[in-house]
Amino acid sequence: MSRYFYDFHIHSCLSPCGDNDMTPNNIAGMAKLCGLNIAALTDHNSVLNTPAFFEAARRNSLIPVAGMELTTAEDIHIVCLFETLRQASEFGEEVGKRRTLIRNRTEIFGEQLILDGNDEITGSEEFLLSNATSITVDETPELVERYGGICYPAHVDREANGIIATLGTFPENPFFGFAEFNDEANIEEYRKKYPVLAEKPVLVSSDAHYLENMRDAKHYFELEGESETEIRKNLFIKLRAGLNK
Repeated sequence: MSRYFYDFHIHSCLSPCGDNDMTPNNIAGMAKLCGLNIAALTDHNSVLNTPAFFEAARRNSLIPVAGMELTTAEDIHIVCLFETLRQASEFGEEVGKRRTLIRNRTEIFGEQLILDGNDEITGSEEFLLSNATSITVDETPELVERYGGICYPAHVDREANGIIATLGTFPENPFFGFAEFNDEANIEEYRKKYPVLAEKPVLVSSDAHYLENMRDAKHYFELEGESETEIRKNLFIKLRAGLNK
């Protein structure tokens, strides 16, 4: 059993407002400098840079996790994580069918770049990725599970796109096994104010859109396994059980 320091909420240059320096290789390199062992790429409503991130992560001895930050119909952000690239890709295709297509304004939101494993530009997403999909909060957990993933509300302690700020509370239904905090200093306050959070395990991640937003290693899982596949499998066993240690 070893400690694996994590960050499960990082954006690449594909995400709106994601800095162009947030390339897969730069993210993986910065994660290594921060002391992380395992990290997820979670671009807005897309997984197109995830294969490149897997390549870059492996070159930096970082265990990659495929993910997405989904924007629901209510404009709530939900982190969705998948054990395999195939699962993430299939979920990405489903989300693509449920997006509202509004052309991106690059002068405001950035270029939304798609890269390969060497950080070479292979394309760009012409439609804005951050706007709401037609997928509701209520249907999200079951939909993500259908593709083999797990999900939980992102940055519940923030006003913008947070589930509590939007709904006025953390819902008991649909059930989410975790809540993500952006600032761990807020955890105690929110647990006192919202009883459903009192016993719910939490994750703390950076939501980094710039390299300087990435944080030094602090939060971790105790995991067994020798290979990347085994370690990631054991991570998902714990995530599905709703245990954060």
